[in-house]
Amino acid sequence: MQANSTTESIDERVRRRLRELRLEQGLTLQQVSDRANIDISMLSRLESGKRRLALDHIPGLAAALGVSADDLLGGAPASDPRVRGEPITRDGLTMWPLTNRAAGGLRTFKIRITSRRRRPPPRSELRVHEGHDWMYVLDGRMRLILGEQDLIVEPGEAVEFSTNTPHWFGAIDGPVELIAVFGAHGERTHLHG
Repeated sequence: MQANSTTESIDERVRRRLRELRLEQGLTLQQVSDRANIDISMLSRLESGKRRLALDHIPGLAAALGVSADDLLGGAPASDPRVRGEPITRDGLTMWPLTNRAAGGLRTFKIRITSRRRRPPPRSELRVHEGHDWMYVLDGRMRLILGEQDLIVEPGEAVEFSTNTPHWFGAIDGPVELIAVFGAHGERTHLHG
């Protein structure tokens, strides 16, 4: 939800824009503080409003975020609500992003598992990472290995599990289509890991 720029002070607007731009770009406070040559604790206090923003902070922060000072001072342009991510294919999975990067780190994907992805790795090689996964099977039958469990997930069924448990998912007897919600750790593991 966008703040009303007429009721928002310049200081509040810059703090809001600083946080918005940092999160949109997936940058940490540490990365921005390094780029802007500002102490991380000062940057955190600036962003949270615990420290007053000075005009001499604006050029360095804008440069660290790759925007103009006007972009940092001004209101955010109306964003395009369409999700335009390209599908990603790897290891028998094609994943279409259904959400843009969310501030909370959750992303939703439509996933197609090819019928070739039937054989899981040895249990000692099952993936483990921080986070939580949620999946809803639209079509086909999905095999989910979750720790010692070997499950069949039918169309119309959902699963939710901690990704600290060793896990793998694949097809049983044909392609599978599902919707999945991943946290940041899950997204990195399934897309890039």
